[in-house]
Amino acid sequence: MNPRTALVTGGTGGIGTAIVRYLARQGHRVATNYRDEARAQAWRARMAAEGIDVCMVPGDVADPGSAEAMIRAMERDCGPVDILVNNAGITRDSTFHKMDYQQWSEVVNTNLNACFNVTRPVIEGMRARRWGRIVQISSINGQKGQYGQANYAAAKAGMHGFTISLAQENAKFGITVNTVSPGYVATDMVMAVPEEVREKIVAQIPIGRLGKPEEIAHAVAFFTTDEASWITGTNLAINGGHYMGW
Repeated sequence: MNPRTALVTGGTGGIGTAIVRYLARQGHRVATNYRDEARAQAWRARMAAEGIDVCMVPGDVADPGSAEAMIRAMERDCGPVDILVNNAGITRDSTFHKMDYQQWSEVVNTNLNACFNVTRPVIEGMRARRWGRIVQISSINGQKGQYGQANYAAAKAGMHGFTISLAQENAKFGITVNTVSPGYVATDMVMAVPEEVREKIVAQIPIGRLGKPEEIAHAVAFFTTDEASWITGTNLAINGGHYMGW
């Protein structure tokens, strides 16, 4: 495998960290963004202790100006982006009849509009070099919906619409664009849910357990390889059988 430069947005989170590790261990130069300097540096130190040097660039993916500045800084410090993983995401859960516009817009801006904000500054370079890999991290709830998550489900479903359009436009330039839709994964966020609630979730999963961040990272890394060059515009659902769609 040829070493590439990869950007994983939201790379300091549970799934993001696993993706950063996986790509770095495949020999890629990996970068991520951050907003909290102290938290980011502590995370970077933990990664360095594992032998993984991550290029850290400040940037808010929900803000188009900040996202573009982040990309340009990364290009100077780490090289042009060959692999982009749009992983950053947040939740602001509420039933829709109680949801306010801020809860809606914060989730849509971070989970969906960020795909435009981050991908737009890198796509022309990928087209010029005639090689690129773009992966969106969507969600099972973008496929099946979820009570109290109209904002999150709408944004995550929109990510795959973005994927299939971008895949069609850029296939002839050697760029593949795919989506990974995880189910419930044992990240800090999910493990913070009360145990009785987690048990009810696990009871709905045919495989009988939560997913592991590394299982999501493995799928993402597969999409970035040369061997996956004939796969584009697809969605890979990884959820233990929790939702089985076409």
